[in-house]
Amino acid sequence: MRAEGQAHIDRIQAALSLVRQSLDWEQALRRLDELDARVQDPTLWDDPKQAQAITQEQKRLETAINTVREIESEMADAIEFVEMGEAEGDADVEREGLDSLAGLADRADRDKVQALLSGEADGSDTYLQINAGAGGTESQDWADMLLRMYARWAERRGFKVETVEYAAGDQAGIKSATLLIKGENAYGYAKTESGVHRLVRISPYDSSARRHTSFSSVWVYPVIDDDIDIEINPADLKIDTYRASGAGGQHVNTTDSAVRITHQPTGIVVASQNDRSQHKNRATAMNMLKARLFEREMAEREAAASGEYQEKSDIGWGHQIRSYVLQPYQMVKDLRTGVQSPTPDDVLDGALDPFISAALAQRVTGEKVEVEDTE
Repeated sequence: MRAEGQAHIDRIQAALSLVRQSLDWEQALRRLDELDARVQDPTLWDDPKQAQAITQEQKRLETAINTVREIESEMADAIEFVEMGEAEGDADVEREGLDSLAGLADRADRDKVQALLSGEADGSDTYLQINAGAGGTESQDWADMLLRMYARWAERRGFKVETVEYAAGDQAGIKSATLLIKGENAYGYAKTESGVHRLVRISPYDSSARRHTSFSSVWVYPVIDDDIDIEINPADLKIDTYRASGAGGQHVNTTDSAVRITHQPTGIVVASQNDRSQHKNRATAMNMLKARLFEREMAEREAAASGEYQEKSDIGWGHQIRSYVLQPYQMVKDLRTGVQSPTPDDVLDGALDPFISAALAQRVTGEKVEVEDTE
């Protein structure tokens, strides 16, 4: 087998291994057998809600398991073509097999990401909140660049994007903004983007053209349904109303219809200004707060065994997940996985999938990567 073919095989096997690990393969097979038996029970639909949950789980497991088996079967066929071409000296047959392996490797990588989205709320729509760090106009402009980056990423995936809250910067950019991203697995894809993002560039706001470092934080949390009960003590809430504003003066209300809610025990702050009705904005903000508290609970449960969970309360050094360097060289580097891109313009235009895929895989494997941070 040529090096080209072996490289494709290695990619396929690595992707399938990760899928098997994420599914807990043997347990998944047993669980699917159980679900298949339950679906055959004529009394299942006596409880429609439970029946729907069971059939959805059955479909998810069946799809994931069948995908692995299908790729393994097609890989075996492609390997046979390559080996037959090599043995008979038929370059066309060999090339057909190699092309099939290349296509399967791409498919396995795509399906791997889909299989990794099996968390409790991964299928949900998501809120994505951006806050500028210290540094005034520099950080506020950086926060605005991140806002555009995530809007472009969502659009590339065919998601619908709404702006729930927008606080313009003093001179440029934004102080904060919250997007509502709607689409299948929106939260699952976006959840690994929570953290502090760092920008290094020659400042367009510095007359001396000096290099500046700016920070902004991103927080991602799922839209939850009414079935999830999150108890909130009204005495723990500080509720403020203010006049809404938007980018370029858009959507400016003449009344104090925007609502900001601070959950004092945790310091979580959410805001909504998307509606002209203060009552509706308050309801939206309360839903956002419940979602943040739910996400916090999930994160604590997920990291309880390793003790890794902590709120990223400081927007600055030591809490970064990704560095975006525009000068003196061009590089975007994820400080958790080591994934890099030499084309920051593409990343800032929404090309985030390689970073997201690697971070999702890392959640399954638990593998730590030593990443040199040169800035």
